[in-house]
Amino acid sequence: MGYDLQKASVYKRAAAWLFDAILISILAVGIAFLLSVLLGFDGYSDTVSAAYAEYEEAYAISFSMDEAAYTAMTADEQQRYADAYAALLADDEAMHAYSMVVNLTMLITTVSVLVSMLCLAFAVPLAFGNGQTLGKKIFGLGVMRTDFVRLPAVQLLIRTLLGAFTIETMIPIYILLMLILGMMDVTGTVILGALLLAQCIILAVTRTNSLLHDLLAGTVVVELASQKIFGSTDELIEYQKKVHAEQAARQSY
Repeated sequence: MGYDLQKASVYKRAAAWLFDAILISILAVGIAFLLSVLLGFDGYSDTVSAAYAEYEEAYAISFSMDEAAYTAMTADEQQRYADAYAALLADDEAMHAYSMVVNLTMLITTVSVLVSMLCLAFAVPLAFGNGQTLGKKIFGLGVMRTDFVRLPAVQLLIRTLLGAFTIETMIPIYILLMLILGMMDVTGTVILGALLLAQCIILAVTRTNSLLHDLLAGTVVVELASQKIFGSTDELIEYQKKVHAEQAARQSY
């Protein structure tokens, strides 16, 4: 096993990430379904849908139209649209239900993804050792500190929560949700593009070809078959002393 850095190939890391992402998504969807039932999400959603249908029928308009369709409407149609929208906003029950739909969507999404990642991207690697998720286990990859020492639980938690969960997962998800709900304009798309570009740059310029979560946590993904990972800093120091002593002994002959 090599003492020098045996960083994992980008292709293997991508395959392992895809496998893990699928598992996390499946678990997150299951948790989200249970939470939606427990929190009565469908009831609020049905109330909002009924209110939209009621005002669309009463004012003979459709709320589901883009800017081009709205511009093509006659002055009378635009006035009816404005009256319908004002009536909808004045409907306290509908607005409460809409607020609950938005808030529950954010809450359910956050909790389901968080629990899924804590299970599959923190608890599983902690149990396997060497930072291995199920995907990394299949492809023979591991995660260690950049100084060749085994990843401690605290550092693994930072890698999972701060990098992978908060910055790389939830920020893009929140932006996408706000774009879908009409709560954010093209700025959201620009932010998503900037995050993706930053990841590509970090991957290209770092010596370890790391992504943001590895950069923040001071970790690196490696090939376990050829990478020597030390249990502690003391073990690393002792190994370095041994190597130096052996090199000195060979040079003396």
